[in-house]
This record gives sequence, C-alpha cells and structure tokens, in this order.
Amino acid sequence: MAYRQLLGGMLWHFEDLRSLLARASSLRSGDQLAGLAAGSATERMAARLALAELPLKAFLNEALVPYEADEVTRLIVDTHDAAAFAPVAHLTVGDFRDWLLSDAADSAVLAALAPGLTPEMVAAVSKLMRNQDLIAVARKCRVVTRFRNTLGLPGHLAVRLQPNHPTDDARGIAAAIVDGLLYGAGDAVIGINPVSDSLVQLEGLLRLLDQLITQLDAPTQACVLTHVSNTLALIERGVPVDLVFQSIAGTEDANRSFGIDLALLREAQAAALAQGRGSLGENLMYFETGQGSALSAGAHHGLDQQTCEARAYAVARAFKPLLTNTVVGFIGPEYLFDGKQILRAGLEDHCCGKLLGLPMGCDVCYTNHAEADQDDMDNLLTLLGVAGVNFVMGVPGADDIMLNYQSSSFHDALYLRETLGLRRAPEFQAWLEGLGVVDTQGRLLPVGPQHPALARLRQPLLA
Repeated sequence: MAYRQLLGGMLWHFEDLRSLLARASSLRSGDQLAGLAAGSATERMAARLALAELPLKAFLNEALVPYEADEVTRLIVDTHDAAAFAPVAHLTVGDFRDWLLSDAADSAVLAALAPGLTPEMVAAVSKLMRNQDLIAVARKCRVVTRFRNTLGLPGHLAVRLQPNHPTDDARGIAAAIVDGLLYGAGDAVIGINPVSDSLVQLEGLLRLLDQLITQLDAPTQACVLTHVSNTLALIERGVPVDLVFQSIAGTEDANRSFGIDLALLREAQAAALAQGRGSLGENLMYFETGQGSALSAGAHHGLDQQTCEARAYAVARAFKPLLTNTVVGFIGPEYLFDGKQILRAGLEDHCCGKLLGLPMGCDVCYTNHAEADQDDMDNLLTLLGVAGVNFVMGVPGADDIMLNYQSSSFHDALYLRETLGLRRAPEFQAWLEGLGVVDTQGRLLPVGPQHPALARLRQPLLA
C-alpha cells in the first residue's frame, strides 16, 4: 500500500509501509548507507505526518517481512495479544503518542498493554517522539526481573561488571572484578566477553566466577558471553552456567548470520532452567542487540535499522530475559555516525524495549573512529538514568582493552547513582553493607589495604 502526504507545496509519495517508516526515522548513517533515509528534512516531516495518521491496526495487516519467509515475523504475529491491544486498537500512531504521554498511561496500564504491542508499532510511535518524550514514556515503564537478586525496581540502577582481558588471563580478570566490587558494581551480572571459543578456556572462566559467587555468597549472577551453542555444550559437561547469553537481531536471516534460530534459543533456555541455579527467579537469558546488525549482515529486508532493532526485542521478549542490552554505539560510525545519532538511538532503543515489556539496559559506548567522545556518553548516560534504565556497563576506566571500544566506567555508574539517588539491587546492597564497602545509604566507604572486605574479596579470586 502506498502513502502520500502534501507538505511544502509538494505531494510526497511513499511506496509502502517500510518506506514510510524509514523516511520518518531520525537521520542516521546506516539508513543513508542502505539508501533508505529521507533525502531532506522536509521529506522526513512529510513521512512523519503521514505516519501520525496511520491506524495502529495497520501493523497487524501489513507484514514488513513476509510471514512465510521469516520466523521473527511469525513470532510477532502468532504471539500478539489482541485483548491486551484492545484499549489502544482505535488509535492512530499520532494519537498513541499523545496517549502514552498522558496520565492515563501509568506504569500498571503500560505493563498490561505490552503484550498487545508489536515492535513495528513501538518503532513507529518512537519516530514521532522528541527525546524528552522517549524519556518520559520509558520512565513510566517498569520491568522487574529476578535470578539471584531483584533488578528493575523503581529508583534502582544495576551495573554489569565487565572485567574483560585481552588474553583471558584469570588473574587480570580477577583483579578487575575486585576493583568493580569495591565500587559497588556487579549487581546486574559479572559478565566476561571471552577472547577464546575454546570450551576448556570458557569452562575455566565460568568456574572462576562460580567460585567467586559461591565463596563470597554474593547475590548476583555470572555470565561468559560466548555463543549459545558453546553454552549448551558447557551445560552438557556439567559446567555451572547462570545466564545464557546470545546476540540477536530482528530478522530470521540476520539471526542465521549469528548462527542461531529460535529453536536453538529455546533449547538453551530449557537446559539452563534444568540446572535450577536461580534462588529468587528463573529469568536467566541475557540478550544483546544493536542498531545496524541486520544491515551489516545484508539481512534487513529493506527496513530501517531502528525498526529492525525493535523487531529484535520481540525475539528477546519471548524468552523472559533477566537482561536485554542495546550496545548502542559498538557497531561503529557506518551505522551511527556521531554522538547525536548515538544518543538518539540509545533513547529510542530503551523506550521501545520498555514498551514491549523488556528489562532494558544500555551499553553507553562508542568506537574510537566515531565522531563522539566521553562527553557525549555522559549526556546519554545521564538521560538514560532519568529515563529509568535497568542497568549500564561498568568497565575499568571506561576503556575495554579486549573489545577496543569506549564504554562507561565504575566511576560513571557511581556518578549516576549518587546524582539521581539510585540504589543497587536490594539484595546486593545489603551484601555490600555487610562487607563494609558501602553504608546504609549506598555511599562508598573508605577501603584501605587492611580492610577486611579487600582480604575477603581477594581470597577466592587472587589465590
């Protein structure tokens, strides 16, 4: 179906819904690279005006990627909750934006609505939003998950402790973990990106993390971010696995480029659940996404990268994850050129994921060849904190020496918590108080060389 809009004395033509969504997107280099971006600000506004008049129901009748050819489309269609959708079924995309910003759309209402929304609906409405709209709506969406602690509570912010090492050296990783714990990081997960895919090496890292958590009785969870097939093999060997990690995308073809499909994810989830390692809950999947991944694989099917990203959240939602992380600037300037594009994408991803019912975090990051710097990341980090992001990254010095990109540091997370009055996961906070690392208000206490907490942390890690 074609769409037309009169603006600036011209009749603008959009050949189908994919084209309309792409032209309505905020400018980003990936869509320009794909030949999908609006050619001017006027064309972009014409697309947004046409999109605002589109009924939400239209997304139930026009598949952006054919149902017969794409299992992500089938997942979206087959799991759509018509009863949950009913309260907003009469709205246009523009009306939906206004409703989301109204007092009628409170946290409870949005939680009930989430199963009735499709990724394409939330991508569309986000294209009509200013940055402040994305923040205001996301802040009202609260998604709480549990494994060994409770994440996503209002007024809380968790941190993934990311102790990567360029050679997977156990002592180097352990030193970074001690550093992070003494800054109060690690309640989201202690998660290592390994250099090696060797099962022997992966097993060693997982046993190191399991030893840490067991001996310290730490209320958190561990993850080695390897391919899901490796995780399955490790579980079969009896290796202790808390969280199952996988990068995912918004089309079947893009997921195939990652070496996965929905059946493999279900198999891994079932295997991890059978281990019964969660003490508070069974949310044990950890997904990472990023705008541009489908385009980089040549698997975007003519969709703009933000709409593809939202479709990845449908995959994540099906598995009730503990954590979903948009690694917003990691793919590079070919897809998000500068700090402004990265900031906008991070706010979009967070808002869209939350509307779909996901526990969204964000790796506030950039590569060294992007037109961005740490000030840009400070801006995005602060805005996401205001928007109620579930978790962010904690990397020593904000410089990941293995993945070679810039992220957020333990200090950055501490700044955000102190500035906005955000707490750690309650179980983790109580544990840190018992160690003498923080006071009852969550503020760091001095920890010198003779502090009992340092000795206790070092014992299982650096022995």
